[in-house]
Amino acid sequence: MQGRTRIALNLRRIRAAKGITQEALAFDAEVDRSYISGMERESFNPTIDMLEKLAGALSVDVSEFLTIPRGAAAKPKPLKPGRRPKSVR
Repeated sequence: MQGRTRIALNLRRIRAAKGITQEALAFDAEVDRSYISGMERESFNPTIDMLEKLAGALSVDVSEFLTIPRGAAAKPKPLKPGRRPKSVR
């Protein structure tokens, strides 16, 4: 499995497991939501600095993005669309 694919799958898996939308993650990491989407679709190749920002926003170690996803973890279920409630911020 290529690195970009691993990062895309793990980013989406971690984000979905925490119940965070792309928009909320983008806000927390101070990046554009379309960049998060592009990484999850393997359109963008993130830098180490970007991975560190995302890891910080998700409260995980940057190494989590490089693990080999297994079984059902490789294809997480999509989250419901919408914004995070204001009371959570």
